[in-house]
Amino acid sequence: MSSGDAPAQQQSHSPSSRVAIVVKDLEMAYGSYVVMSGVTFTVQEGKIMVIMGGSGCGKSTLLRYLIGLKEVEKGEVFYHQKNFAKASEEEKEAIQRTFGVLYQAGALWSALTLAENVALPLEQYTKLSTKEVAEVVGIKLALVGLKGFEEFYPSEISGGMRKRAGLARAMALDPALLFFDEPSAGLDPISSRRLDDLILRLRDSLGTTIVVVTHELPSIFAIADTSIFLDAETKRMIAQGDPKELVKDGDPKVREFLSRGETPRRINGA
Repeated sequence: MSSGDAPAQQQSHSPSSRVAIVVKDLEMAYGSYVVMSGVTFTVQEGKIMVIMGGSGCGKSTLLRYLIGLKEVEKGEVFYHQKNFAKASEEEKEAIQRTFGVLYQAGALWSALTLAENVALPLEQYTKLSTKEVAEVVGIKLALVGLKGFEEFYPSEISGGMRKRAGLARAMALDPALLFFDEPSAGLDPISSRRLDDLILRLRDSLGTTIVVVTHELPSIFAIADTSIFLDAETKRMIAQGDPKELVKDGDPKVREFLSRGETPRRINGA
């Protein structure tokens, strides 16, 4: 088996589905300090996976490994059967162009309008004309409910709108994979729910594979097709599955986390 081929045993569980992400025996560390080891999971194409766990367990660190901000030293990461961990810099950059990332703060340039922010990746990575870029920007902003806000600056809109504008920019290049780092952080419950609904629409309408780091129970139950749980005490991933099932039949630590006195929003489709 070549280094660019995904392990055969990690292939899809059904003939009609495809695996978008394979992570095998990943160790996460800062120097000699190991945050988490043996992290192994798969994500099917067109599904939403939530990375969950208590504070300090390494959720955001795992995301940094997944998107290439930290180099994999032990373990393997595959995207659509391409070995991201062992790819050359050129190959890694090509794979990264299939990603869209929404950071916790939205990461918008404050001196640029929303339209100019969304246009940045299009101007950098495509040969579209100025007119074509403007058309794509308009489509992306409309998709996240921000039509008419093209000339607004980030400081002139709400936190929830800034998150949606950041999402529009993350989607500018039509990524096959979207990564979210605590998307609901700092949002009121209504804005948070609207963002959850938007994430679900992206999955359903575009078939995008989505990975979300969050500890917000309402969002976890609302959007996750599957999830993984990182345990800071054992420094291991101790569960993978639908959180609606894990809250009933999962590891005791996972059940406790998912039953923290909050009512899971829309757990029964309500």
